[in-house]
Amino acid sequence: MADSKTAAELARELIRGRDRAVLCTALADADGQPYGSLVAVAPDADGSPLLFLSDLAEHAKNLAREPRAALVFTAPENEADPLDRPRVTVLGRLAQTDDAEKLRRYVARHSAAEQYRTFRDFHLYRMDVARVHLVAGFGIIRWIDAAAVLGLD
Repeated sequence: MADSKTAAELARELIRGRDRAVLCTALADADGQPYGSLVAVAPDADGSPLLFLSDLAEHAKNLAREPRAALVFTAPENEADPLDRPRVTVLGRLAQTDDAEKLRRYVARHSAAEQYRTFRDFHLYRMDVARVHLVAGFGIIRWIDAAAVLGLD
């Protein structure tokens, strides 16, 4: 494993270190067909992903019908082969939260979101992480329990 990190440590580093991910939801109007979209994310205190989404966005409509989702995080692009980069898929359920501290954490990471805080169609979501799947190079592929990856700052 890279730099002698455990699978859980590497997954935690990717989740906490990246400010965007691909959100995968089931299309509400197409029999659950998979739908992926780029979203801005921030980690909650325990590392659970936070998203600030508009009700007008396709993924928010999908989550209203089916809250199960996946987020795909990748390491920065610096290798010649993008498939050599570590990546992690986080599976869980996304639910809206009105927690002001969580929104503060999100806006601290994404200052542009400040302008949307008062818009009635924007809501903060927090992922209740169930499982994590790490691909960290050839032959380094692991399913990891959420508790092993999440932890307080």
